[in-house]
Amino acid sequence: MKELKVIGVSRANKYSPNMVDKDAAIFNQVTEKLREKGWTVAVYSEEEFVKRNLTADVIYNMARDAQTLDSLCKLEDGGVMVINSGYGIKSCGRQQLTELFQKGGVPYPKSFIIATNVPFNENFYPCWFKRGDSQAVKKNDVSFVSSSEDANRILEDFQRRGIKTVVVSEHLIGDLVKFYGVQNTDFFDWYRSTPVTHSKFGLEVINGEPIGYEFDVKELRYWSDEAARILNVPIYGGDCVVAADGSFKIIDFNDWPSFSHCCDKAGVAIADCISGLVKKKFNYG
Repeated sequence: MKELKVIGVSRANKYSPNMVDKDAAIFNQVTEKLREKGWTVAVYSEEEFVKRNLTADVIYNMARDAQTLDSLCKLEDGGVMVINSGYGIKSCGRQQLTELFQKGGVPYPKSFIIATNVPFNENFYPCWFKRGDSQAVKKNDVSFVSSSEDANRILEDFQRRGIKTVVVSEHLIGDLVKFYGVQNTDFFDWYRSTPVTHSKFGLEVINGEPIGYEFDVKELRYWSDEAARILNVPIYGGDCVVAADGSFKIIDFNDWPSFSHCCDKAGVAIADCISGLVKKKFNYG
């Protein structure tokens, strides 16, 4: 049969805060593994992809820019296979994610959505303020809030930056656990995060050193896969907080993270996931 046209779209550097090299590493690893399978793959930056108005039979991507996502969604509407889906990536914005998780029953902190142009008068401290329109790009897109003074100062900053809504989430006490998964594969990885673990913004210091609370990893994987299904992002990662009784709540969920803790294994799994989805749709590979 005719060879499929396959394009990979890397992530623009501004959407990889403190993680440019690590995001590039997992993207390159997946590209290499697909080529080892015999695929011919053309790779483009987000800017080049949009500027050249490119299309293909299959597009795998780590895109985050709004213009890129709009282009991917239009291509999906026209029948192009896009992994992760542009619509799915958009659904990882904090407000939409919160609404979908609450509707879908995903273990999630008590949360509600507020406008940034209204003073915060709730007695809900300590808590977290997270920009509602997207995932975090800058450190102050996610802020720990312990007082009304903190709250209204942060709201003013959001409003000044053109951010109209904020997700307010309860602060949870327990071990911070980071996890990574790829649907339709055997891959699932996790570890307890510490204040010295490399991260985008260093917010792990709020929860401190992990205690080592036991929890059901199979249950975490079940809810992680369910969250990925709800959001439509088969390549995913996230954070949860494990309480002393072993219960957990997912506090963050991202499309195609850096997988820096497990890049080599993840690269193989992601390439297998992509090839499996392509084979299912096109009977190819």
